Amino acid sequence: MNKQDCFHLGHVAKLYGYKGEVSLFLDVTNPEDYTSLDAIFVDIDNNLTPFFIDSLKLKNKGFAAVKLEGVTDENAAKLLLRKDIYLPAQILPELKGINFYDHEIVGFTVIDEKNGNIGIVEQVIDLKVNPLLQIMKDEKEILVPLLKGLVKKVDRSKKELHISAPEGLVEMYLDL
Repeated sequence: MNKQDCFHLGHVAKLYGYKGEVSLFLDVTNPEDYTSLDAIFVDIDNNLTPFFIDSLKLKNKGFAAVKLEGVTDENAAKLLLRKDIYLPAQILPELKGINFYDHEIVGFTVIDEKNGNIGIVEQVIDLKVNPLLQIMKDEKEILVPLLKGLVKKVDRSKKELHISAPEGLVEMYLDL
């Protein structure tokens, strides 16, 4: 499995108990959507290694207590700490309209209603209070809050994200 065929689900945050269980941080909007997972891929030395899940119990604030098959003690679990976890992108249902997965729009051209092409989506910075679109235009970074009503159109075939940025925001970054 290659990273480009996957999406970032989160990371192994800490040990959970002393029998090899770990606590995963699920860096997703709805952690409940992932309670029936059979397996995850853990990035170990830049190789995605599959681990089957014996049990997964959702905790609070995006954390889940997980028992992985073959990880039977604290020492084995310690080797997984702070490792990123991934899932194949093909398991995600296809979104339509203006809905999108954060990883899906990376590399899309951003078209603002007022200013036209304002750059390329570098990433979605997933802050709980205020997620941000990080857009790069030449060497300049533009941060646009992902407010309700911001996205007007997602053109997957052209890889374009059409937005209506708050008044003066783009101009402030690009000295327009």
